[in-house]
Amino acid sequence: MQICKKLLIVPCYNEESCIGGTLQELSQVIDRDFKILVINDGSEDATSEQASNTNMALVIDLPVNLGVGGAVQTGLKYAQNKNMEIAVKFDGDGQHDPNSIAELIQPLKDDIADIVIGSRFMNSNQGYQSTFWRRIGIKFFEIICHLLTGKKITDPTSGLRAYNRKAIKFMSSHYPSFDYPEPEEIILAHKNNLRIKEVPAVMRDRQAGSSTISSALSVYYMCKVTLAMLFIAMRPPIRKEQTNNA
Repeated sequence: MQICKKLLIVPCYNEESCIGGTLQELSQVIDRDFKILVINDGSEDATSEQASNTNMALVIDLPVNLGVGGAVQTGLKYAQNKNMEIAVKFDGDGQHDPNSIAELIQPLKDDIADIVIGSRFMNSNQGYQSTFWRRIGIKFFEIICHLLTGKKITDPTSGLRAYNRKAIKFMSSHYPSFDYPEPEEIILAHKNNLRIKEVPAVMRDRQAGSSTISSALSVYYMCKVTLAMLFIAMRPPIRKEQTNNA
């Protein structure tokens, strides 16, 4: 019997039109020691049914919409409880390329990082296209991350990430709860001595549906996330016993 030591966490909200295709593509690429976990974040459509019907993933249905932070933390808690060695966060909307996973987890295997971020901007030939305002937001958070950590993170909003045992244990207790937690996670990890590394990754257009971020809310979320980042940077590191008892 194959013992799964790696977990793919796929948070989903109203992704009925693309979750099936995402899981099908994942199953054709990942190693057999990966387990796929879909976190259905209170979807109002048939996301859960579509994911379950593929017979390729375990599906956890959250009773209410917790946002990305709550959904990812649910997956990380599962990884911690099952003693997974590696957890990968992978979006359910088809934007992430499963072929990037092998390179994403390699720094964890080499023990040169605790958290690895898949960056769409490290290779100029990736051809990633985005809206003007989204690029402004990404650049803004890149600057904030550099000011607060001294590190150059080219893609601070990327949702394609991998975690080793140390990071799984920590983040399962302390993962940011905001709707868009990725920049905040970087500050939290740095503040608590988790090693962060970026690797190139391919990002694609959404396979179906539309983004949950509207232009009208962009400034609001930028301010909200920035305040959270500053708060984390100013507070002391989390003590080990706080993680053990969380």
